Amino acid sequence: MVMILAGKVALITGAARGIGAASARLIGGEGAHVVVADRREDEAKAVVAELNAARPGSALFVSLDVTDEAEWQAAIHTAETAFGPIDVLVNNAGIIRVAPIEQMTLENFRKVIETNLVGTFLGIKCGAESLKRAGGGAIVNFSSVQGMEGRQGFSAYSASKFGIRGLSKSAAIELGPHNIRVNTVVPGPTKTKMIERPGWADEDYDRMYGKYPLGRMANAEEIARMVLFLASDQSSFCTGGDYVVDGGTLAGKPRD
Repeated sequence: MVMILAGKVALITGAARGIGAASARLIGGEGAHVVVADRREDEAKAVVAELNAARPGSALFVSLDVTDEAEWQAAIHTAETAFGPIDVLVNNAGIIRVAPIEQMTLENFRKVIETNLVGTFLGIKCGAESLKRAGGGAIVNFSSVQGMEGRQGFSAYSASKFGIRGLSKSAAIELGPHNIRVNTVVPGPTKTKMIERPGWADEDYDRMYGKYPLGRMANAEEIARMVLFLASDQSSFCTGGDYVVDGGTLAGKPRD
């Protein structure tokens, strides 16, 4: 079986768990060298160990605060030293803070914007030269269904995710001549640590989203499959696009 990312180098942020870890597994399983970037060292190193058990020497960990430009430059240097120029950059790292606008602190609003939007901007800015040295490649950014529509209590998160879509389209225009494609994944509700609620079981989450067309939440791998598609040459004529994987959340008003 031909691996669709054989010999490629991928840097994935927020890859210690959730969609990031699922993306690392799928991309690594298709033959890529994977740089697992995160601040959660123990969890990230566990993902690296799993990848290296399957293909020795195929993965490494870098500690990365996505809001810090110097740390981005260091992470890319480490990736290039170990594996060569980056072919795939997945800007997955993100946080959420939920509160009505009048109760949202400026500190929390800025933290969400800095992590989600500025972190993605720095990834594109710092990673572009490496992708150019590779002869082109793919940048995959993460928006959300809240990057397509507003939601009560989600002012900071929604603003950041709308912003990522605009940033991605501008980057697609600027980097297209260098054979660098830039696309955005738009996930719907997904079972990850980010949305965990104390005391809830799987049935509680599915009940919450049961009014939407597919009647359940996604698992992380279902979103990661879109990441894999956009990271590979299977999407060779796709750039500047928003790729919705939401179980029908945005199709219209939910069932009564």
